[in-house]
Amino acid sequence: MTVVGPFGLSVRDQALEADVQAGLVAVEEGLLEATKSEVPFITEAAQHLVRAGGKRFRPLLVMLSAQFGDPYAPGIVPSAVVVELTHLATLYHDDVMDEAAVRRGVPSANTRWGNSVAVLTGDFLFARASQILADLGPEAVRVQALAFERLVTGQILETAGPQDGRDPVDHYLDVLGGKTGSLVAVSCRFGAMMSGADETVVDVLTQYGERLGVAFQLADDVLDIASDSDESGKTPGTDLREGIPTLPVLRLRERAARLGLAEDIALCELLDSDLSDDARHAEALRLLRAHPALEQARRDTVRYAKEARAALAPLRECDAKAALVELCDAVVHRAG
Repeated sequence: MTVVGPFGLSVRDQALEADVQAGLVAVEEGLLEATKSEVPFITEAAQHLVRAGGKRFRPLLVMLSAQFGDPYAPGIVPSAVVVELTHLATLYHDDVMDEAAVRRGVPSANTRWGNSVAVLTGDFLFARASQILADLGPEAVRVQALAFERLVTGQILETAGPQDGRDPVDHYLDVLGGKTGSLVAVSCRFGAMMSGADETVVDVLTQYGERLGVAFQLADDVLDIASDSDESGKTPGTDLREGIPTLPVLRLRERAARLGLAEDIALCELLDSDLSDDARHAEALRLLRAHPALEQARRDTVRYAKEARAALAPLRECDAKAALVELCDAVVHRAG
């Protein structure tokens, strides 16, 4: 049993392990090749986050999903490069929007070179992803275009906020389905599709990826509050300090509105205050960690992970399916 990929995923079959490891190595090489430019400065900026590392969660899903067809089909590695380039491009843009100073343990591109360079570098990565995609055929282009539309729509909905009368939690889950679930779903879809798997298998894995993607982000929401160390890849309470309304905060506000308890209302007021103050920030973290809203967010994470696991039921039993199931368990474990 060998550990590969994010969360310490255990792969029990040596042949599967070899396929996954070889695929991820090839993806890494493909990412470096795709981010090269004749202009050295562009290469430096485009490879900034590639070289900083990352979980390569989406390429891993491409490799595992390809096991339901021909895992050596020529389109598998390029499609994994496409989804990871797209993901990286969104990180450049997100850091500008969030005014983030650090990404993956290194200064963000906007901190190092300014917002304009960061945005344009993200655009460069999108362009390179599109070039690779064009060689994978019109269906791949269509799938990616629809996913990208959903991703951008999710980002816009997050920026705009819920419309009057819309439940903020439902709105937030829709945002995550677009921002995160769409690209994770495409990762599974590409792996199965490029491997020549049956259409029913492609659909099953796409549904699995959608739910797993949301669970993955919800686990990050919980970690931002609950972690004592840098488990989530950023300092605990970062979203809280920046006023980003993640699920534990939304569940708190929902409870405050429903029950009207003085302590809930007081905590909401604390969250609405200036959390750049270290003492206020620490107090807000302490109170949220002990609040029922955090446990409710954990239950939401578990629910989506269970839905992802249930979606796999129609697939034949095999080591790849077992690994996909284990990813659901790993996401839940991250959330505590």
